[in-house]
Amino acid sequence: MERPVTIEADLAVVGAGGAGLYTALTAAAAGARVALVSATPLAESSSYWAQGGLAAALAIDDSPERHLEDTLVTGRGTVRRSAAEVLTREAPEVVRDLERLGVHFDADRRGRMALGLEGGHTIRRIAHAGGSSTGRRVSRQLSAVAATDERIEILEGRRATAVVVHDGRAAGVRLHDGRLVLARAVVLATGGAAALWARTTNPVGATGSGMVLAQRAGAELADLEMVQFHPTAVAGVAGADSFLVSEAVRGEGALLLDAAGERFVDELAPRDEVARAVARRMLETGAPSVGLDMRAVDPDLFPNVVAVLRRAGLDPTSELIPVAPAAHYMMGGIATDLDGRSTLPALYAVGECACTGLHGANRLASNSLSECFVFGRRAALAALAEPARAGSPAAAPSGPPPRLSAASREALWRHAGIERDAEGLRTLLDDEHELVRLLAASALAREESRGAHRRRDRPQTDPALDGHHTVVADGRPPSLVFWR
Repeated sequence: MERPVTIEADLAVVGAGGAGLYTALTAAAAGARVALVSATPLAESSSYWAQGGLAAALAIDDSPERHLEDTLVTGRGTVRRSAAEVLTREAPEVVRDLERLGVHFDADRRGRMALGLEGGHTIRRIAHAGGSSTGRRVSRQLSAVAATDERIEILEGRRATAVVVHDGRAAGVRLHDGRLVLARAVVLATGGAAALWARTTNPVGATGSGMVLAQRAGAELADLEMVQFHPTAVAGVAGADSFLVSEAVRGEGALLLDAAGERFVDELAPRDEVARAVARRMLETGAPSVGLDMRAVDPDLFPNVVAVLRRAGLDPTSELIPVAPAAHYMMGGIATDLDGRSTLPALYAVGECACTGLHGANRLASNSLSECFVFGRRAALAALAEPARAGSPAAAPSGPPPRLSAASREALWRHAGIERDAEGLRTLLDDEHELVRLLAASALAREESRGAHRRRDRPQTDPALDGHHTVVADGRPPSLVFWR
C-alpha cells in the first residue's frame, strides 16, 4: 500500500481567517515551521466578511477595566472572568502589533485612531480599517505577510478531514487528498457554525467543521446552545438577503422603526435584547421585517454596506432598509483554557470555533475579532512549548463529513432559533447532523433563559447557573460546569 505524502512542521494550523493567520505568523516569528491549511484561497475566509472592528481600550478616557465591565454585563452572568481579563488587558497591544504588520486603522482629522461605538459598549472603543471593511483589510494584509514568510507553508484548497491522534495526543491532521500534516501540535481556527441555520449572515461553509473534527478526536465542546442572532440582516431583497448591516451603523445614529414608523428599542442595547425586540415586533405586526433608517448616517463611513445595498436596488440615503434577525455568531465551540488548549493534549482552538467562556451568554460587539488575535498569539506560543512528536503516527481514519440538509437547517431555525422550548428541541435529537444533535442536547440541559438562550418553557434566569458552562462530548450527556 502506497504511503501518504507527509508534510512535517512544528505547528499545523487549520483555517486561514484572522485567527489562523495571526497564529501562524506568531509561531513563525518565534522561529517555528508552520503548515497553514486553508480550504479557500487566502483572504477568502469568514473573517474577510467581518464588518465589525476590534474592541480595545485605546481611548485616553477608556481602560481595560471599563472594557471588562462592559463584557461582563453583556455576557449575562456567564462570562469567564479570567478570559475577559486576558482579552481586555491584551487587546490594545494586539492592535499595535497589527499596525506593525501593516494594517492601517482609520484615523480622524487629527491623525488619531478613529474609534466607533457599538451595542453594549459604554464608550467608543472599536478600531476599524476601511470602515465596515475591517475584516477584508486585515485578512488581505495578514495573508500578504504570511504568503512571503518562508517559514509558513500554505496549503490552499485543502480541507482537514481528521485530527491525527498518537499516544493520546494530537499529532497532525489528515487532508482530503490523503496527505498527512504531522506536527508537535495542531491549532484549529476553522470559524463558527452559524450557517447551520436556514437564515444566516455567514458564508455557506461556516458549519462547524473544526468542532466536528475536535469532538471526533475526543475533545469536549462547550456552550453550543449560545448562538447570537444579529438583529439587522437585510430581509426579502434579492441580491442582498441576509446581508449583515453592521452594528456600527447604529452606532452612528441609524434607527430601527416598525411598520408605523415608531422606534421600539434602544438600538445600542446588547444584541440579544435588540434581536428579540425585532422578532417580537415582527410577530406582533405580522410584518416580515422592520425598517432600518440610515438616512441620517454619512454613507462615506460605510462604503461597502452602501454599495451592496445600492446594487440590490436600495438607497439607504433616501429609504428604509428592511431587516430581520439572522443567525450570526456561535459563542460556543471547542472548550479551551486561556491559552487555547482543548481537553485533548496538543490540540488547540482559537477564534469562533473555540469557547474560552469569554462571550458568556451574549457576545459584546467586536470582542470576537480581538479574541482571534489575543488568543491566537497565546495559543501559538503555548503550542510551541509542547514536547516534540515521538514516533510516526498512523494515518487517522476519516469519517464522512456530517450531512447538512435543507431540512436540518430549517428545523434548527424553527426549533433552536431566537426562542426555543423542550418540545421543539427534542425533535432535533435525532437529526442527521451531529452538531445539531449536540446543540439540542446542550439547550435542553440548560433549563433557564439567559442571554441568547431563550427558553419559552423556562423563561426565568437561574442564579444558581451563573458562571456555569454546558460541556458536551459525543456519547455522553451534557453537564453544567463552573469555569473560573
